[in-house]
Amino acid sequence: MTRDEVFELIRSHLADELDLDPARVEEGTRFKEDLATDSLDLYTLVQELEDSYGVRVSDEDAVRILTVGQAVDFVLEREPPAADLDPAES
Repeated sequence: MTRDEVFELIRSHLADELDLDPARVEEGTRFKEDLATDSLDLYTLVQELEDSYGVRVSDEDAVRILTVGQAVDFVLEREPPAADLDPAES
């Protein structure tokens, strides 16, 4: 998965969940300050990342992810190899 693909998934998710223009979401966009997300919004984003990429996001990790770019970095650093995501491909 490329950085752009992860970013676009997060941008799309946030635009849908928060009913906002995707153009408002950039890598430097802060979840709370710029998008006024609440804990439920962030929880659904974490669930989306876990479901889409097979990454585990602990509560401690989640509170340290403050921007969209940090969320992208988190996924890229922890994304399992593609073979691990789909056992039927092995």
